[in-house]
Amino acid sequence: MGTALLRGWMRAGGVEVVAWDPIPERRDAARSMGAEVATSNPEAARGADVVLLAVKPQVVGGVLEEVKEALPEGGMVLSIAAGVSTGSMEGRIGGEYPVVRAMPNAPALVGAGMTAICPGRWATEAHLGRAEELLRVVGEVVRVEEGLMNAVTGLSGSGPAYVYILIEALADGGVLVGLPRTVALKFAVQTVLGAALMVRETGEHPADLRDRVASPGGTTIAGMYALEEAGFRAALMRAVEAATLRSEGLGG
Repeated sequence: MGTALLRGWMRAGGVEVVAWDPIPERRDAARSMGAEVATSNPEAARGADVVLLAVKPQVVGGVLEEVKEALPEGGMVLSIAAGVSTGSMEGRIGGEYPVVRAMPNAPALVGAGMTAICPGRWATEAHLGRAEELLRVVGEVVRVEEGLMNAVTGLSGSGPAYVYILIEALADGGVLVGLPRTVALKFAVQTVLGAALMVRETGEHPADLRDRVASPGGTTIAGMYALEEAGFRAALMRAVEAATLRSEGLGG
């Protein structure tokens, strides 16, 4: 995700990035995209108006301990670590340092991400605006209450994986009834993309759009009945719930 954001910033221009990663290949990748590469986390943080934490939630505390003395006055920490609360990060930093927590998702890699953000105790409207500006280079940004961030993780953070399974299953169904695999996959991908765009562009409820396709006694209602029998809707709801509970268990 850090790579996706870096790529977006370099493409948009106007942002100077100093990066650090313990993995040499990732440092090389950052350098090739136009970022300056530091020799440590504190060096990367020193002087930055925004310090991005693009790390696993399990190591957030250790990284903040490393960089807290280097955090510049007037800056902010922007974290994309799943499940780690702003309060937990503020406690590690100490003082009244502004923190903004964000949850982007995988489609940020192609500029079609969905990101939720929420402010910590000392983050102002200006800090939120800056975070929105930085994150819009990879897609849509919505402000939510922090209490909803784990739910966002369960839905939009983990949701692309559920959609990939849906696409794969639709393509497999096409193969089952005789379509060549490459053709079936193309139909499945475009069908999911087109359906999502219709929901977004028309503003209509998905149930209303569904009912337009499902004519009485037709093929679609027969397929929908099979999905209901298999527990399709409940399975997706349970997936969001399970991922949300897991997110709650990752952070503090």
